[in-house]
Amino acid sequence: MGRPDPAGEIPLLRRLWSGGHLLPDGASGGPAHPLIRLFGRWVRRPLLPAARLWRRNIQLRVVATTLLMSLGVVLLLGLVVIGQVRNGLLDAKRHAAQGQAVGGFEVAEQMADRKSDNRGQDGAGAGAQDSGAWLNALVEQLASGGKGAYSVVALSSDSGETPYVASRGPRASGDVQPDSVPADLRRRVDEGRTAPYERYGKIVHAGSGDAEPALIIGKRLDDNNGDAYQLYYLFPFSQEEKSLSLVKGTLATAGVFVVVLLGAIAWVVVRQVVTPVRMAAGISERLAAGLLQERMKVTGEDDIARLGESFNKMAQNLQLKIQQLEELSRMQRRFVSDVSHELRTPLTTVRMAADVIHEAREDFDPITARSAELLWGQVDRFESLLSDLLEISRFDAGAAALEAEPIDLRDVVHRVVDGAEPLAEAKGTRILVRGAEAPVIAEADPRRVERVLRNLVVNAVEHGEGRDVVVRLATAGGAVAVAVRDYGVGLKPGEATRVFNRFWRADPARARTTGGTGLGLSIAVEDARLHGGWLQAWGEPGGGSQFRLTLPRTAGDVLRGSPIPLEPADSRRNRRPDDTGAAQPPAERLAAV
Repeated sequence: MGRPDPAGEIPLLRRLWSGGHLLPDGASGGPAHPLIRLFGRWVRRPLLPAARLWRRNIQLRVVATTLLMSLGVVLLLGLVVIGQVRNGLLDAKRHAAQGQAVGGFEVAEQMADRKSDNRGQDGAGAGAQDSGAWLNALVEQLASGGKGAYSVVALSSDSGETPYVASRGPRASGDVQPDSVPADLRRRVDEGRTAPYERYGKIVHAGSGDAEPALIIGKRLDDNNGDAYQLYYLFPFSQEEKSLSLVKGTLATAGVFVVVLLGAIAWVVVRQVVTPVRMAAGISERLAAGLLQERMKVTGEDDIARLGESFNKMAQNLQLKIQQLEELSRMQRRFVSDVSHELRTPLTTVRMAADVIHEAREDFDPITARSAELLWGQVDRFESLLSDLLEISRFDAGAAALEAEPIDLRDVVHRVVDGAEPLAEAKGTRILVRGAEAPVIAEADPRRVERVLRNLVVNAVEHGEGRDVVVRLATAGGAVAVAVRDYGVGLKPGEATRVFNRFWRADPARARTTGGTGLGLSIAVEDARLHGGWLQAWGEPGGGSQFRLTLPRTAGDVLRGSPIPLEPADSRRNRRPDDTGAAQPPAERLAAV
């Protein structure tokens, strides 16, 4: 801010430059006064549709650009042509006026010479009267040949030597006022002797006071008494102005016609190019929507036609490939579903046999007993894998059904935490719950939500490197959320989305301690989508990870946000710059469960 002015207020321009304050400090209550914002919206609102149309319509942009460029060229050519015509008219007028004026000056000299020869020995008064009458006759005679093409003005010369010359008044033809002759031209003519002088000026008419541009040519001459006087020819530019106006009107009409014609030509040409492009864009959108039978209409053999043929070939190949992939996908889903169902019966038999052998393992030798334990464990894992495959096949077939009912997510979280306590104790991990003070009610399928949270908590314990695992609940607006935060190895860039892929593992060499199948997160994300919710992941190498489940409070509602941020507050980016070391949970503010 600059120094206040004497009135104690900051200048308006400086206030606007420094922060948009229209009123003095404290009056606006913010960086910009509401009046400024209101004025900005009022100005922008009518311009938004035009700006949107300008951005989206290439035909409009090309035609508008063509019109503007054509208008500029026409204006430039018009100015050049008008300038040339104007100069030509002025030159022609000047040459004609000079010839007319020189002839008039010669006639005046001849008349003065004849009158001087015939003049008798009269007195001074008679000579002055004779000189005045002679000037009147001279002006009338010279002006009679002009027929409106020019006017004649006779003025006394300031350098006259006889007393009666100064008393002689000015003479002018028609209604032209003698003061139409500029003073500087009179001075130059009076100082000159033989050469005529010319100047552009204006003819002022008596009575109306109207003025019109003219070329004024004057010369100092001697009258019949031998006294000096000034004779002027005034040539108006009225005819030249009419000619120039006609040229301007013709050029303007031709220019408008040319600009409109060029705009129409540009519109037609661009339309021929843009129409197939728009058609291709529309067909592409329909292809993206699943209407694979859509094709472009091809006419002719030009570049646009070749483009249409290539587009149709591409669409045909895409349709074939998509159909092949869909058929292959259906076959794979059917195969997985059939194999899973067919394995249920033999697996049940193997399970029963494994249970019998496992219960009788005490009667076997150590090697056989250990084999019985391994068999029982692998059969259990195989059964889990088979169940997951069946669940995945239901999602793929669209047969998964949601059985929603009002539930308190706190109860689901407590059941999941209680079930994961043995594994957490074996890992030396504490499971902490935050946000369980108030009810967190939502319409959801309790079985599916519990399966999702169990998978998240078990994964967090397994990858938490013995550090605490924080489970956070929150509700806001029309959404509820549960976030599971661990402080283990974390996720590398790009793994936050790949972690939900089927059978994907961040570290293939890492041993599983819980016997997972590799389908848990894939099933979890499908469960979340079935609720109309989100299951998202965040992580940083060495800083742990956080998985967030967001569900609508009412089944069928559309989510617009989550009450828990995906990136936790204790991430490296959100911590203070002087913080060092690995992220740690705020254990002093959490209650262990």
